[in-house]
Amino acid sequence: MRARARIVSLRGVAMKIPEILVIETIHKPGSLARVLQVIGDAGLTIEHLSALKRDSGRTLWEITVEMDEEADRSLYERIGQLPIARFVGKSDRVFNRHRGGKIRVISSQPINSSQTLRDVYTPGVARVCLSIRDNPQAAHEYTALDHTVAIITNGTAVLGLGNIGPLAGLPVMEGKAALFADLVGINGVPILMTETAPARVVEIIAGIEMSFGAIQLEDFAAPECFEIEQQLRKRLAKPVLHDDQHGTAVVTLAALINGARNARLDLRASIVGQIGLGAAGNGIARLLFAYGVHEILGTDLSGDAMSRFKALGGRGTTLEGIMQHADIVVATTGVKGLIRPEWVRKGQVIFALSNPEPEIEPVVARERGAAFAADGKGINNLLAYPGLFKGALDARAPRFTDQMLMAGAEAIALFAGDELVPDPLERELHQKVAEAVRAAAARA
Repeated sequence: MRARARIVSLRGVAMKIPEILVIETIHKPGSLARVLQVIGDAGLTIEHLSALKRDSGRTLWEITVEMDEEADRSLYERIGQLPIARFVGKSDRVFNRHRGGKIRVISSQPINSSQTLRDVYTPGVARVCLSIRDNPQAAHEYTALDHTVAIITNGTAVLGLGNIGPLAGLPVMEGKAALFADLVGINGVPILMTETAPARVVEIIAGIEMSFGAIQLEDFAAPECFEIEQQLRKRLAKPVLHDDQHGTAVVTLAALINGARNARLDLRASIVGQIGLGAAGNGIARLLFAYGVHEILGTDLSGDAMSRFKALGGRGTTLEGIMQHADIVVATTGVKGLIRPEWVRKGQVIFALSNPEPEIEPVVARERGAAFAADGKGINNLLAYPGLFKGALDARAPRFTDQMLMAGAEAIALFAGDELVPDPLERELHQKVAEAVRAAAARA
């Protein structure tokens, strides 16, 4: 989940990014444990560990750790000083997976004869062009329109990195496109723009929308993202969705359905507190109201964000006020440690969703009496957006409705079983979400 910072400025705060260390150890008991102890003593979290090869009594390891710019790099030297280990260097695994890009366009059928060429290109294609001219609806059957989504960004709010520009955000867009293709067979087309003024952004997208069956807005900063999405939804007769708002909201609602059940709370009758009212927080609050939650408290340092929240029907308060009165607390601020342990009330449900560091660690919240607590590591937008778009495109829906979003959330919650949320790489999950969204669109 990509929660936007709102409570305090994150300017200058270092983001934790995985680094992959390559370390060789002598193959004997305790060697690896001593290396891991050095890493642990440095205060670093190990995300992944794998053995690359074993040869001549030595093992080569890849150890993935989370490190920010301020982390002490003398760690490498301390590992190298161990008599049983050698620091080899850093792995290029992540860069290698990106080399040449993560996506490509391929033909849906082999073009291996002159007749096939004449059919799919000139002169045969002219017949199809004229058919679509006479009946524009034929484009749904004879083009890839119903399987193609534009993934558009101006790079003003990329992951937790902020306004790094559209070109630097392209790897994220390619990642989305690769996941669309792999999980639900949709063509995702990354589109980068340098424009940031909402009116101009809307005009540019409206000028190219005919190429796509749906529009996914990605990594547009608040508050501009609200106006951009609102205007596009008015102008375009096709599904438009800002993933940072609504994808986040769908996955959060799914997790809250299961989290409230585990804590034996009635979600709709509970008082929900939303800490942080940027793109993610606003989207969550809006969908919770649509789902039937009666009372939502909210707080944000931005006066505009608070006004927007109150217009939804929310009640403004302070951070401390939310912790004192809310049964369920959702935090999307990007501020590590924002929620003090002593503020946690017995029986609360707390979702501290900022990545990579939550507002409060779930284990700490539970130790202080929370009935249920979770962070944003598993509550990932990937659970929602492939199935949301697949279902909307299959239904040829003119827009995303709240009913479609809620149907997607309920499908995710149901598929999770006894877990909070399911594994996002479960392909059956995305088909279930698509089916639920398609059915909800048909009922609209």
